[in-house]
Amino acid sequence: MCEDVHEQEHAGIGRRAVFVTGAAAAFTLSTVSFASAAPRERRTRTVRGTLPPGSPDFVYVPVEVPRGVREIHVAYTYDRPAVPAGTQGNALDIGLFDERGTELGGRGFRGWSGGARTEFFVRADAATPGYVPGPVRPGTWHIALGPYTVAPEGLSYEITVTLTYGEQDETPRPVYPPERAKGRGRAWYRGDCHLHSEYSDGRYTLAEIAELARAAGLDFINSSEHNTHSAHAHWAGLAGDDLLVLLGEEVTTRNGHVVALGTDPGTFVDWRYRARDNRFGRFARQIRRAGGLVVPAHPHATCIGCNWKFGFGEADAVEVWNGAYTPDDEVALADWDGMLVASVRDGRDWIPAMGSSDSHRSPDVIGRPQTVVLADDLTREAIQEGIRAGRSYVAESSKVSLSFTASGGRGEHAGIGERLRVDRDTPVTVRLEVTGAPRCTVRFVTDQGVLFTGDPLPVSGAGTVEWRTTASYAAYVRAEVRHETAAGPLPGALAAFTNPVFLGR
Repeated sequence: MCEDVHEQEHAGIGRRAVFVTGAAAAFTLSTVSFASAAPRERRTRTVRGTLPPGSPDFVYVPVEVPRGVREIHVAYTYDRPAVPAGTQGNALDIGLFDERGTELGGRGFRGWSGGARTEFFVRADAATPGYVPGPVRPGTWHIALGPYTVAPEGLSYEITVTLTYGEQDETPRPVYPPERAKGRGRAWYRGDCHLHSEYSDGRYTLAEIAELARAAGLDFINSSEHNTHSAHAHWAGLAGDDLLVLLGEEVTTRNGHVVALGTDPGTFVDWRYRARDNRFGRFARQIRRAGGLVVPAHPHATCIGCNWKFGFGEADAVEVWNGAYTPDDEVALADWDGMLVASVRDGRDWIPAMGSSDSHRSPDVIGRPQTVVLADDLTREAIQEGIRAGRSYVAESSKVSLSFTASGGRGEHAGIGERLRVDRDTPVTVRLEVTGAPRCTVRFVTDQGVLFTGDPLPVSGAGTVEWRTTASYAAYVRAEVRHETAAGPLPGALAAFTNPVFLGR
């Protein structure tokens, strides 16, 4: 096998090029060219350059791919200098677009691994997890670099591109998991809609996720890899009558993350924009056209780029509880409660809350927390409808179960996410039945704040709590079940909480 090696330097991006039009700016470097070669030969090009602080969000390296190429392999490294405390170091993401181009919308998208991998390959019959197999056609491909953070002295990188020449194998036809599992009719189904595997920056295999989901008592999960749909075609053999696998993506922008929940198989949602680009609505509509839900994730997370800045006008639900309960979840819960207050005050639609594990690797716990949904059956459409309607509660594990209702004096009855239609001064009884929450405390929260706090539940974890009110006193009531001991600055970490029951005409 003959190998040709060539090196070239990229000039650093000058200050004039950095400040380009658009918030999610991009810059294209000089082209890396390859000549034709005989079958089984390999040709390698290595390029080096330096990105300064304030670089565009995306830097594209064009690669001219001739005819007769079987495989593209890319490896990269970059320097990680020590920086003072509180100063951002270097972090460089990477992905690939084919000859169809880098236009926003992703027509040429072939994969993204962020900062999780140092190398990847793409060919017709296979690809590195995170990347999409398919024909290697001639034309100008682009390696996409995402300088997530850049140290004060800049980010020096080295990229090695290797083309292997020869006949291409056939691209396998993707097989996707079914949209229906064996349900129990109208019932409460447990799910975790935010999970990561080796197909993005996780360490779990898909098989491990499926096994752990079943062990956690889950009925459904949602595939949500960062900025790639490449896992979709690998779930079919892991779903089953006992586990519904929905397909989606965690759209990871520089101004917050959003889970596309239950989209059509093979749907890719672009992430290359910021809030002030005013493009999020376009991609939220794409998610819905593909049959999915738009769910902003961990809106008050403190990681760089995680805080949600797009507003909630496009949200079908919001992920209030993400992983182990922490102070940013407490802030998200309070913020969501403020949105509920505004919705009843202004007569607007309300946004249901969810919880998911965001598990990446051990010891992350899949199914902590989990969203428990009242659905007509265990199908994609029924689960989504239950989430959209807010007929759900969030529990820290399958050990915790809730039943939450409100009733009037004449047999009127409403459950989670529903409205009890009674006159303003009609007495209303709110009732919460709990199991699996030993020594936890029940609170009832309304648009007026916390209006009832019960005694700790017994060691058995089971109990029933009732409270009486009126629609004039509480426009909605939701329940919180909290552990007896504080977790850091928290007033008691959540064991579970419900979406509200609304009161009044």
